[in-house]
Amino acid sequence: MSDLRADCARCMGLCCVAPAFARSADFAIDKPAGTACPHLSVDDSCTIHAELRPRGFPGCTTYDCFGAGQQVTQQTYAGEVTWRSDPGAAEEMFQVFTVMRALHELLFYLTEAVRLTGAGELHDELVLAGADTRRLTREGAGTLVGFDVDGLRERVVPLLRAASERVRGPVGGRRAPQLPRDLVGRDLRGADLRAADLRGAVLVGADLRGARLELADLTGADLRSTDVRGTDLASTLFVSQLQVNACRGDAGTSLPAGLERPGHWVGSTPR
Repeated sequence: MSDLRADCARCMGLCCVAPAFARSADFAIDKPAGTACPHLSVDDSCTIHAELRPRGFPGCTTYDCFGAGQQVTQQTYAGEVTWRSDPGAAEEMFQVFTVMRALHELLFYLTEAVRLTGAGELHDELVLAGADTRRLTREGAGTLVGFDVDGLRERVVPLLRAASERVRGPVGGRRAPQLPRDLVGRDLRGADLRAADLRGAVLVGADLRGARLELADLTGADLRSTDVRGTDLASTLFVSQLQVNACRGDAGTSLPAGLERPGHWVGSTPR
């Protein structure tokens, strides 16, 4: 899924311009949508990249475009037009980027679901949905602007949920625990959360040290400042780099294949 990972060197700094952000614990300043961050250089690199967290921009370190930035830059606009070179097209580019990011995020989950499910009707439906979504990412700007992403989600999400239910199933002769979606700040140290449905759960500031999370579905879970130091996440389902970046981990945290250990983790070394 290398094409579903951000490659900032091949992008035009879209994530630093298109979205808005508000002064908060995640961002030190307000920035309107469509306005370049003051820390974005003329070569579209970040002038404070190595100091984002101490400078008050941890939100930037947890953002992931799922590869949409380079897709829009290199494919949709063929590397020939940027929001700097053609200000008149900038609004269109930002709209395309927003749609493309949503498509790439869906592709990330579909690709993982295809890998997890065995042969059968559900597997075939997931493969078809993935192929259809990927075709959309190759469409021109005119098709992508205003595309009904919500409509696509309504068709794809039930397939992803079915894949999750099939893979999780009963684990160790027990049914998965039923948990509320609001788990902010909860002490879940050592909890048996195997095969738990944590889709969309809010785990901000929760303590998951030593929790059993094999086959737990973390699709879209909010893991900002979630403590996973020493926790085994290697067999969790649908975990993205964005979520990993938002956690508090360390060298003892195990990650799913293909994900990198964030540089801000205690005692971390890239993997």
